[in-house]
Amino acid sequence: QVRLVESGGGLVQVGGSLRLSCAASGNTFSIAAMGWYRQAPGKQRELVADINGIGRVVYADSVRGRFTISRDNAKKTVYLQMNSLKPEDTAVYYCRITLSVVSTTTYWGQGTQVTVSS
Repeated sequence: QVRLVESGGGLVQVGGSLRLSCAASGNTFSIAAMGWYRQAPGKQRELVADINGIGRVVYADSVRGRFTISRDNAKKTVYLQMNSLKPEDTAVYYCRITLSVVSTTTYWGQGTQVTVSS
């Protein structure tokens, strides 16, 4: 009932930038949190950045100062501006959105590959 469409991934050189977008559609009546997670080869999926339903922003220590998360509630879209990219940023990036009506329901995008070459 909810579709998440991600875009913006790709191959960049060290120090480059990418901007990821994730647009939600469907039965998105009460979006609470909107954020990004990533999973590198051989590692667990980890939080990158998140904005909760009351505007609280959380960043992973590894990306703070380099990445910026933002959201457009009218467009139901969350963005991740990634600057000064490092090889260790290479991962599949997943959009995550939670809907809060009575309880919280979580939806994930299919993921978009980000590769940073050295």
